[in-house]
Amino acid sequence: MLKAIKFVTYSAIVLALLATAVFYGALTLSLPTLSGSTSTRSIKDTTYLQRDDLGTSIIIAQNRSDASYALGFAHGQDRFFQMDLLRRNAAGELSALFGEAALPIDENRRFHQFRKRSEEAFKRLPKADQRELETYTNGVNDALAQFSVPSFEYLVTQTQPQPWKPEDSLLAIFSMYLDLQGRNLERDLLTDALYQQFGDDIASFLLQPSPFQAALDGSKIKTKPEPAPELPSSLLETAQRVEIEKTIAVGSNNWAVEGSLTRNGKAMLSDDMHLGLAVPVIWYRTQLNIQSGDDLLQITGVSLPGAPAIVVGSNGHVAWGFTNGYMDTADWYRLSPKDKTRLETETIPLKEGEHKYLLEQSEFGPVRVIDGEKYALSWVAHRDYAVNLNLMKLEQAETVKQALDVSKATGIPVQNMVLADSKGNIAWQATGAIPDRKQPLARPVPSSAYDKRWQQSAKDVPFIVNPKSERIWTGNSRVVSAKEDQRYGNGGYALGARSAQIKRRLMEKDIFDIEDFYAIQLDNEAVFLQRWYELLLELLTRDDTLFQEDIKALSSWNNCACEDSVGYTLVRKYRDELIDRLFAPLETHLEEQQLSLSLIERQIEPALWQLVKEQPESWLPKNTADWNQFLVMAYLEMRDNLMIEMTGHANGSLQALKWGAVNQLEVQHPFSRQIPILGSILDMPPVAGFGDRFMPAVQGRTFGASQRLIVQPGDEINGVLTLPGGQSGHPLSPFYRKGFESYSNNAFTPLLPGPPVQQISFEPN
Repeated sequence: MLKAIKFVTYSAIVLALLATAVFYGALTLSLPTLSGSTSTRSIKDTTYLQRDDLGTSIIIAQNRSDASYALGFAHGQDRFFQMDLLRRNAAGELSALFGEAALPIDENRRFHQFRKRSEEAFKRLPKADQRELETYTNGVNDALAQFSVPSFEYLVTQTQPQPWKPEDSLLAIFSMYLDLQGRNLERDLLTDALYQQFGDDIASFLLQPSPFQAALDGSKIKTKPEPAPELPSSLLETAQRVEIEKTIAVGSNNWAVEGSLTRNGKAMLSDDMHLGLAVPVIWYRTQLNIQSGDDLLQITGVSLPGAPAIVVGSNGHVAWGFTNGYMDTADWYRLSPKDKTRLETETIPLKEGEHKYLLEQSEFGPVRVIDGEKYALSWVAHRDYAVNLNLMKLEQAETVKQALDVSKATGIPVQNMVLADSKGNIAWQATGAIPDRKQPLARPVPSSAYDKRWQQSAKDVPFIVNPKSERIWTGNSRVVSAKEDQRYGNGGYALGARSAQIKRRLMEKDIFDIEDFYAIQLDNEAVFLQRWYELLLELLTRDDTLFQEDIKALSSWNNCACEDSVGYTLVRKYRDELIDRLFAPLETHLEEQQLSLSLIERQIEPALWQLVKEQPESWLPKNTADWNQFLVMAYLEMRDNLMIEMTGHANGSLQALKWGAVNQLEVQHPFSRQIPILGSILDMPPVAGFGDRFMPAVQGRTFGASQRLIVQPGDEINGVLTLPGGQSGHPLSPFYRKGFESYSNNAFTPLLPGPPVQQISFEPN
């Protein structure tokens, strides 16, 4: 018997070792070849793809088209599966990879018919842009053809990679529309529900303007707090404790100062786009060197695998960066019985077979049925002007003025584009697809009120050049004037506290260095939470014996989202708890219609603060004697639940609640979330949390700065470009983790690439 057990044990070990060897063997075979030479019919002149020690793709070409081929080849080698996910996410084709579990996502995406729209959009592109995408596509597919074994993601999913198509690059842009605007498409429906179901007083109370405003012109939307309205007792009685999602997904920053505020007279730009963080990271370090006669055009920055453009970067004359604009780019129209609709069948491929999805369409947009009524969505992403390659025109701009002129009709989700040039100029512009309709809607209206100007893009895009302050800043909140806000609308603006903090930092100095800008990117001072800190401290000091340890933690909170701050955790989580409890009566009711206050959660600070300060009787949650008891009980339950989450029990030292542990950054591969055993191979090491919402250093557990760029055009040698991960999506690649350590330690990574360590040469065939 003992021998049999030993035999089985040894056999299991041998089989495990064999399986590991096979797995690593397959991984090794799927590594791309990064040195050598090849020939292709897709280029006109000899072209080089080099990589430095970080894996930065350094492309040397005689024309932009050849550079696109080499960039497509690099993307195909290092990031094809990521590109595949981008196109499938937009097209609603994930089920072919992951099976029927992905059908709800695919059906949601098919509502927008982005595969069909990308094919039509490609046909509308100028012939030169079509050729650009075809050449880029050839590069991707030539790289794909060189793999003798598919990358491990296809081995795990037991599927085969499908060739890239030119229109897939437009799907990659549509995927960014979903990421940047998709969550806010239902804001108008939520607003309508608030007014219809809770009345004007409660709706207006929840939607009142934020006191935190930092528009570039200094204009303010007037705030006039009204007393908290009466909450119907019926809502209070049926309320269930519900966690309202505290989205951190509004977090990009950029700013610039004129050359008069720098030591060398060149303007300085900072850009840190905040997105969900995963392995591999979304951006790809790229430098294009295009030699035209005696002139060298060098563009350094990041590209999006799936598209041939440099998204953010500098060309030696002009630097550009983006934050999400959050203007109102979607309206809902209530259809009448006279409005004609049609049914279209969307065929969703599965691993085996296919799934049919029926979509109802109208002349105003795709249709959704809500409480028996039909509503049509008009969204800018559905318009003919939504996607194009005009972003690439920035690459040749030599001044801020030229950059503004060539970017008026750029087909991307509307962004706050900030520019700086080597002559010392700076500018801001709302860049991207903006509908020409003149009156953004906050609630659905009858289809008879449809504005036909939806079909054309706005020509009156707002911009500012060299403002009197000599500074420009954006942080996803309102940038335009209060008057212009009526023209462009609120599509889910950030609260404004972060933008105000950036503005404050920029006004504190008269001369800026690279280090000063990096300090602002890493600024985690808890300015916004200061009043909540004071409120909680005053509450707990009423019973300083019971809350002795808590008061000590609060007193040493350091006024920052620092990794060792327990006090910050207590303040931050207490505010979250009050949101869940005080708005539970409304959220409980909204959930029945599959709506949520999470769509406006970041904007209900004025209402939340009023409730806590005014303490109206009708809003006091049931089973509590008075507001003091409620506020204390909410704190105790929040603290104990958090202790249980972190330690497994409610007792023990509060030191377990350090913000660095509670908000630990975990940059994971999508597969390791489903197959945890792969975590040690695929994931980046966890990092103690640093930063939070409502401050420049935005960071959550799976969210943060997707890149940190600081550059003065013409002085790129001193520029900074730090990314939270490596270039390659292959876990055995030397470039898989390169750069993450510097990112996690808040250290500089140079913008310009280092000496090449590998090179592929392409010869025209």
